[in-house]
Amino acid sequence: MGTGFGPAFDALLAGFFGLLFGSFLNVVIYRLPKMMERQWAQECAELTDTPQEPAEKFNLLVPRSRCSSCGHVIAWYENIPVASYLFLKGKCSVCGASYGLRYPVIEAVTGALFFFCVWRWGWSLTALAWCGFSAALLALAMIDWDTTLLPDDITLPLLWAGLIVAALQWNPAVNLSTALWGAVAGYLSLWLVYWAFKLATGKEGMGYGDFKLFAALGAWFGWPALVPIILMASVIGAVIGIALKFSSKLREGGYVPFGPFLAGAGFTAMIFGPQSILRFAGL
Repeated sequence: MGTGFGPAFDALLAGFFGLLFGSFLNVVIYRLPKMMERQWAQECAELTDTPQEPAEKFNLLVPRSRCSSCGHVIAWYENIPVASYLFLKGKCSVCGASYGLRYPVIEAVTGALFFFCVWRWGWSLTALAWCGFSAALLALAMIDWDTTLLPDDITLPLLWAGLIVAALQWNPAVNLSTALWGAVAGYLSLWLVYWAFKLATGKEGMGYGDFKLFAALGAWFGWPALVPIILMASVIGAVIGIALKFSSKLREGGYVPFGPFLAGAGFTAMIFGPQSILRFAGL
């Protein structure tokens, strides 16, 4: 299955769609945590019978994207992935406020991931599945880095998608049994670490979202991949955490979210294979 113009064209076309989807991911990364906060506030108000003023409708589609400085509604031609950022030099066309480099970077990374998936697996359901995996993992990594939240709205569908993909044999490297036990072992392993650390120190070393994300990675890559994935995530997390500490850039409380490092290990496993991590470590 393909466009008929060859694998290079198919991959480039997927990369183009990835750029467009990356623009949507920017919206998800920014708005989903705020939507969760609004929902929590509403639930607290209902439990305490606190009257609330009607809030402006706010979801992934409404309202339209605006400049955070002047409120300028961004026109469609100002929202073309990467190109608009370069044309506008990364600034609002009205007030000149900087938009930040993150937006085009996420668009470009999503495009590159979609390009890779179709280049490797062709124009197929397998490639489509891994494109979805890539988008979800990228969104989770950025949300966790910003807010230390790993939303169930993404982690749980990612977990179920891994099991479904294995059941439908869209992922030839992992069968349903391996995926199922990968999900179980992924969740329970970090759950046990969490409680061991809490009983020993009285502190929480990670959140439940990390358990669910690791379970999702177990569903996508199977239980044999869990050791190399957690090994890589832990080493990179430790290195970056130490670097942030010495540069005095740790956030208040001295914590570093673990989700981005799990996501980085997941991308490494997707691109190079889980066993490549062990070979790189000399194991």
